[in-house]
Amino acid sequence: MVRLIALNNPRMAQAFIDYMASRKIDVQMMPEGEGQFALWLVGVEHQVEAEVELKQFLANPNAGKYQAASWQVAETRQNHFKYHSPSMLAMIKAKAGPVTLSVMMMCIVIFGLQQFGSGQGVFNALHFPAFSTQQWQLWRWVSHALLHFSIMHIAFNLLWWWQLGGDIEQRLGSAKLLQLLVISAALSGAGQYWIEGANFGGLSGVVYALVGYLWMLGYKAPQLGLNLPKPVIGFMLAWLVLGFVQPFMAIANTAHLAGLISGVLLGLLDATRMVEQD
Repeated sequence: MVRLIALNNPRMAQAFIDYMASRKIDVQMMPEGEGQFALWLVGVEHQVEAEVELKQFLANPNAGKYQAASWQVAETRQNHFKYHSPSMLAMIKAKAGPVTLSVMMMCIVIFGLQQFGSGQGVFNALHFPAFSTQQWQLWRWVSHALLHFSIMHIAFNLLWWWQLGGDIEQRLGSAKLLQLLVISAALSGAGQYWIEGANFGGLSGVVYALVGYLWMLGYKAPQLGLNLPKPVIGFMLAWLVLGFVQPFMAIANTAHLAGLISGVLLGLLDATRMVEQD
């Protein structure tokens, strides 16, 4: 499912739902609180058409074709205003593809194993390659990003991974997100290991790479519809600086910086290539 928009007039929203139903496209309405009702597109394959039709509808919601559609589907509508609240799982799945969800699940399972007596064993199996004998254990260049050491650590990282990674996967595909994950995990891990050794873990280096990637795509290729609001960029950069200047929290600052730089470079590369193709 894809969230299209939130409206404060359910009858107006129903007119759009009826019109899309007449075009054999399923749109559902779900309450979001404070008088807002979200429209969710059930079939992702119809997203482009639905967004175009929604734009036309908002420009003239009283057009005759919408009223005609409501009459047309009135007899088959089971309940005019029967709303269903989406489950948390449905909300998560609506914004995430298979790579986004798989990484989230692996992080949660690994974190669970760490909490029930297998912490050191899991860390030993997945940490960044620290010895010459581990350099060709290629999974370690990525698996260190799946390790987390507290509830706050994993919650912060997975929230940003779901938000940013989900957007990238839905717009550019699973292969692109997987490429960003592998490259940024390897580079951010290498940077952190070079400065402080292999005693680290977490998805935050990758998250910063996604921040840098979306930042550059929004700046260089805005037609893709992938960008970050300036306050979000400002917050992430401020958090990066805070990590370097505060003496109290154990933060993999070099991984954050290396991840951000790798994401910026990959974003510039992809944006330039996409602009040239256009």
